This record gives sequence, C-alpha cells and structure tokens, in this order.
Amino acid sequence: MAPTTIRGNWNYPTPIRFGPGRIKELPNACQELGIERPLLVTDPGLAALPIVEEALQTNILAGIPTAMFCEVQPNPLEQNVLDGVLAFAKGNHDGIVAMGGGSALDVGKAIGLMVGQNRPLRDFEDVGDNWLRVNESGMVPVVAVPTTSGTGSEVGRAAVIGDADTHQKRIIFHPKMLPGRVICDPALTVGLSPQITAAVGMDALSHNLEAFCAPGFHPMADGIAMEGIRLVAESLPTAVREPTNMTARANLMTASTLGATAFQKGLGAMHSMSHPISAKLGAHHGLTNAVVMPYVLNLNRDAIADRMICLARLLDLPEPSFMAVLDWILALRAEIGIPHTLAEIGVTEAHASVLAPLALADPSTGTNPKRLSVSDFERLFVKAVRGELS
Repeated sequence: MAPTTIRGNWNYPTPIRFGPGRIKELPNACQELGIERPLLVTDPGLAALPIVEEALQTNILAGIPTAMFCEVQPNPLEQNVLDGVLAFAKGNHDGIVAMGGGSALDVGKAIGLMVGQNRPLRDFEDVGDNWLRVNESGMVPVVAVPTTSGTGSEVGRAAVIGDADTHQKRIIFHPKMLPGRVICDPALTVGLSPQITAAVGMDALSHNLEAFCAPGFHPMADGIAMEGIRLVAESLPTAVREPTNMTARANLMTASTLGATAFQKGLGAMHSMSHPISAKLGAHHGLTNAVVMPYVLNLNRDAIADRMICLARLLDLPEPSFMAVLDWILALRAEIGIPHTLAEIGVTEAHASVLAPLALADPSTGTNPKRLSVSDFERLFVKAVRGELS
C-alpha cells in the first residue's frame, strides 16, 4: 500500500479522520463540536516540539484562539486533572483538544469531564454504576489527537488516573468521555525514538491480545483484535528499524485504535501487573506490558490454548499452537529490544508482596482468562523478575 492511500474517514467508534497531514483539519474538528476557545492539553515534552506549536497556530490562524496546558506527568495523577480544570476555568474555555500519548489524552478527557462536576474525581471510578453520578450537562466536548501508537485512548470512554495516596491507578469512566472527534495523523509519530516505538507498539499488541483472550462472547471485539495483532506483527519491527516508514507508522496507529476498541471485551493480568508497577515505580506502561506478556500468557496457557492456535494460523506460524505464538512474541521482543525480565526495569522480588494485592484489585483482573489470587500474582511477579517461563 502506498503511503498516499493511507487515508480515510471512519465513524466507528467515533468520527475519525485518518491519514498523514490531517492535523491541518484540527480547526474543522473543533468547529464541528462547537468549540470556539479550546484548551490544548499535552505533556511537557511534546509542548516543546514543533508539532504542538503547529497545531496551536493552525487553530489560531483559523480564528480559534487556543491556549495550552502541559502539566501532565507520564503516569498522570489526580492533581494534574485538577490543575487542568483550574486552567480551563481561568481561560474561559469551552472544549478540549487532547494531544499526545495516553497520559495527555487521559488527562484531557478527565478535564473535559471534571469541569462541570461537584464531586471528587474518585467518585466516578469505573465501579458499579458510579458513572450515573456524572452531571452530563457539565461535560465539554473533546477532540483527541494521538501522537503515539499504543494506548488507543483516543477511542476510549475512560481515563486512567493515579491516586498519589494509595499508588493505585483508577479507571474513570463515562460513556460520553469518548472524544467527539479524533484526528489520527501517523506523521505525528515519526519523531518517536526506536525504544518508545517498540514500547507503545507492544502496548497496542497487549490490548489486542488480552481482548482476544478475554472470556465472554464478543465476536466483533475478537475480529477487531485479530486485525490489530496482525498489523503489529506486520509493521512493528519495520517502524522500529525505519522510523520514517509511513505505511508502518499508519499500521501501528491503526492497531492502537483497534486495540482500545476491542478491549471493551476486557483485558487481563498483563494490565493488572503493569498498572501498579508504573504507579509505584514510574515505569513506562507499554514497556511493562511488553515485559510481563509471555509470563502472563504462560500462566493462562490452559485457558487460551484454542485461541492461540487460531492466532498462530492468522500469523501463518509453523505448526499452529500455543508455543508457536509464545515463541513469536519472544522473538519479536528480542528483535525490537524489549527487556526479558522485570529486574531489568527496576522491579525486585521484594516488590512482589507489595504489588500482588494491587494487581489483584485492578479492574483488569476480572476478565483474565483464569481466576487469580494474591499468591498467584506474587509467584507471577517473581517469575517475571527472574525470567522463568517454566
């Protein structure tokens, strides 16, 4: 496929403009949502790059004055959202442009929720019917512009926000947190380093893979997840090796969006482990998902064997089986420079007893293919620290 053909307008699960150069359509996206004075939410690193300044100027030249808020941490906390709400009110804004990786997108969506609420953020955690507490009339529209290809937060109805007191990550949810417009411009990802490209690409793989393995009947999610896995397999090594390959970049951005669409079916222990690691130790979420991936698959082996045979056939692996998929993942990780053990990213065996209860309490645990206990998670963390797949 030639790069000039990687362009489309999609309406699932929300209106999406996809293709290189489509960031120029940001003013139109704002206008379609009735946004006249947006607050652009991003992170400090991106705030200093030309792509953000160009987005700001594109809006300003179109007569849409746009201010910037960039106080977003790599693993965002509630205070980031509260600070953003204050900036929103101070600037008399009427909508959000969330631009960046998952952290900026999640904070932007959470600000869009919280500007019209009287309750604290934690009251809207995705537990039971907490979302019914939201004053919907106080929410403001959001345009999402991803600049990485991992979380797929641009098509998500939730935001993952850390609690500084408990070191837990809370999933804040409301159906209308789904951005009203999305601009997926793969050209915005060309500046990512090979290391970050690898980590976010494996994050997209983890979303698709865990959604595909999650129990329950959801053929649409399964089909979406399988295509996401295929695109990662086809394009991640190329994107790491050839950073300016636009076809590979577009395929990974698509896979990221597919993964976040599919995981409405559920996730699993990869995310249960990754969330507390990043919350307590500050590790990159996509990287931790990549490191724990083979250990979680091995733990779930009996429950997902049939799924793995199906996946091995899709990927055209020799002798379709669970081991064929596991070997493919191990080879992929080695090729793109993913560490094999949690020890290599700062996790020790002593952390296992602290992280295990947090992993068990994580919402992702409920849709893991096998039911797990605290002791199961402790053993899993230790194995991942030691590099034991047996």
